[in-house]
Amino acid sequence: MRKTALVLGLLAAVAAWPMAQAAVTAYKGTLGGGSEVPPVTTAGKGTAAINLDTATKQLSWRVEYSGMSGPATAAHIHCGAAAGANSGVAVALGAGPTAASPMQGSGAMTDAQIANLAAGKCYVNVHTAKNKGGELRGQLAP
Repeated sequence: MRKTALVLGLLAAVAAWPMAQAAVTAYKGTLGGGSEVPPVTTAGKGTAAINLDTATKQLSWRVEYSGMSGPATAAHIHCGAAAGANSGVAVALGAGPTAASPMQGSGAMTDAQIANLAAGKCYVNVHTAKNKGGELRGQLAP
């Protein structure tokens, strides 16, 4: 009887193992002025790599850019808008000196923000003094 209970316990643990593991989804975006709303003329370009752990709702990011009109003043992830529309800030990525390329960090997202991210309704926006509304933008996609 004890062997049966032990075997059943081990089988239950093995079956539950995948549910206990974090599910990480990677999102990427190509940053450019033409994706801004309205579009911005700039020589700047960049990339964004976002990893979301859906179990903990934590994300990590690496954003690289170059060629902008001046230093980045701030950078954010905005959620709630498809390409061609604007939305509010969901996650601050950096401001002032912490917005220098490459930006790396981590933070949390709400369930609603995660749903927007999965639906393609989040983007990275990098702001400069010349382009306060954003100089570089890239929609995030898996």
